[in-house]
Amino acid sequence: MIHIKYSPKLVVVCLLLLFAAAVCHAQEPAPVPPTAVPSPAPVDPPVAAKSNKSRIYFYRIKQFAGSALEPSVYCDDKELARMDNGRYFAVDLEPGEHTCRMGDKQTGFALDMKSGEEYYAKITIDTGFWKGHGRLTLLQKEQGAFELKKVKPLDAVKVKDRSLVTVYEGSENKP
Repeated sequence: MIHIKYSPKLVVVCLLLLFAAAVCHAQEPAPVPPTAVPSPAPVDPPVAAKSNKSRIYFYRIKQFAGSALEPSVYCDDKELARMDNGRYFAVDLEPGEHTCRMGDKQTGFALDMKSGEEYYAKITIDTGFWKGHGRLTLLQKEQGAFELKKVKPLDAVKVKDRSLVTVYEGSENKP
């Protein structure tokens, strides 16, 4: 009978490799059946379509860097939603001056919204030394409308203010 001696370092390295391989090949969790998801509160028809309100879309392109971060989005100092990776939501506002920003108050913009117009704000994650930060950028309508097609509506559980956020997953309003 042959006896092979294993060094503790070799055993640890092999276990780490097995663990890393298992993590890399892990499957995404199975989707939750629709009956298990709480149904969102009933929503009126699209406000922007039936009145003189303006609509702004906030979206975040799906990227690996910063994918675990969910920065808050504010408009006029009201928290609208926690922005998830690869998602979007829309807000219908009265025409006029509005200020939109991220939770860290470092990036944002002031916008004079016109009646019946659509606006697009892109959220990107800037990596930092200890943690990433959300960056909010107002884009041209053509670019924003094109990029919005590549993302999905934000989950209803991420919406913080449903009186302002009108388009999200499960809402009856569509872009």
